[in-house]
Formats: sequence, C-alpha cells, structure tokens
Amino acid sequence: MIDFNFKITLSRQCELLGLQRSTFYYQAVPESAANLLLMRRLDEEYLLHPFYGSRRMAVFLGISRNHAARLMRLMDLEAIYPKPNLSKPGKPSERFPYLLKNLVVYKPNQVWSTDITYIPIRGGFLYLVAIIDWYSRFVIAWELSNSLESGFCIETLKEALNISTPEIFNNDQGSQFTSNDFVGVLKGSGIKISWDGKGRALDNVFVERLWRTVKYEEVYLHEYESGLEAWSRLDAFFKFYNSERKHQSLGYKTPTSIYYSGNQNQRSLEGKTENGVLLLTP
Repeated sequence: MIDFNFKITLSRQCELLGLQRSTFYYQAVPESAANLLLMRRLDEEYLLHPFYGSRRMAVFLGISRNHAARLMRLMDLEAIYPKPNLSKPGKPSERFPYLLKNLVVYKPNQVWSTDITYIPIRGGFLYLVAIIDWYSRFVIAWELSNSLESGFCIETLKEALNISTPEIFNNDQGSQFTSNDFVGVLKGSGIKISWDGKGRALDNVFVERLWRTVKYEEVYLHEYESGLEAWSRLDAFFKFYNSERKHQSLGYKTPTSIYYSGNQNQRSLEGKTENGVLLLTP
C-alpha cells in the first residue's frame, strides 16, 4: 500500500492504486469528541427517520436546534419531506426535471444515480460518494474525500464512464452535482440528466438503500483509525457487495451477475411501483 518514504511520489503511488490523494492527506476535521459522537448518533437516527429535521434531531440528541442544524449541514443531511415552491429557480444556471417517474427500468445502464454520505473515522470524518446502476444495484464507482468540493464527485463520475455510459443519470440538487463541471461531463457524454425534487431523497431510493446497507453491514461495525483504513475496508466491502452479497430483490443473485449478464429476462415485471417508478422484481 502507500509508503510515505518510498522513492515514488505519493501522488504517483495514489495514481497507481487508483486512489484520491485527499484520502491520504486527510487531517481530522476540527470537531470536538463530543460533536463527533453526536454526529455518529445523528447519522444512525437519520437512517431510521430521514424525515427528522433539526428540531426533532435537537430533541433526540438533547442539544439546541441551532447546534443540530449546524451538524446536519456539516454532514450534508436534509430532512425528507415535500416542500413548497420547488419551481423557484436556484443557484444553478440550468435546471433539469426528474425523469424517473413511471419509468420502466428494465436493463443495465438505463439509469445510474449518485449521492454522498458521511463516514466517521477516529478523530474526524470523511465523505463517501458512490454511483449505482438502478437495474442491477451494481456499485459502478465510489470514492472518499475529506471535503465536499465537487472534484472527487467528478473524478468518480469519469471513472464510472470508463466502464460504461448510462442513458439517464439521476442525482439530488447538491452543489457537487449541479455544478457546471459535473453537468458538463454528463452533457459531453450525451447522457440525459435527471434531478430529484429538492428535499426528496426518496427520488433516489436505491442509493438510500445502499447507504443503509453500507452503514449497518460495514461502517457501524468498525471504528476506522484513518482515511487509509476506511478506504481499505470500504473497498473490500464494495467488492463483497457487488460480487458475493446476494440480493432478495435480484432473485438472490449478485449485482455483478445481473449487471454483466445482459439477460433482461432474469426479472419480470409485476406492475408494482415505488415512488412512481415501476420496479422489477423476481
């Protein structure tokens, strides 16, 4: 792995391993041990009750609402509930509609989606981004970063596009995904762009399910000592998730087998919908 005393530069070592340098330059975010504990509890509660806003989180944690709101902003968390005035223009110079309502998803690379989540490590935290194929639940690419700047999301997108190209790419309206640079990569590849309604994370339901699986089956079971350990353990987990973990929703097959099989008859349409999307079930 990474050797800080080796003759090859750290940048080159990271490049050879396909890793982001930010993972290894990681410095603990200056938050108190008390706040880090609160953030861990907040993250767990958010997975159970994503509709909790800062008021309810403040009651749950026994802290002020301003304190809860600050931690939620730091963790890039937003309560999920219908909000008024969604048609008002925001900061992006161009806006895109949600394209997945009533869409029949019947093949790999028809729809990809992405999101960011918080990953605690000893003395601080990192951010995890992942890109998932809706049909197969296959995690196409992922990366860790010590900041919410858009660069690591763009690099992850480019890595995914080296594997294949989706017809539609869906994401929330976070600044990382609405930036001109991120949108430009999608446009340059001829991909249709779909944005969730603001504050409606369930529009991106399969990524939300992925986060629940990653947190409960990996992250919460360990206390990562460093960014390097977090990357190493998550790398092993995503390999397990894609190639070994059999999903009930996939007819007890793995995401890898569904994604690469090209057999569109492995799952049949039952006409069931979830969040306006016609689901494919065994």
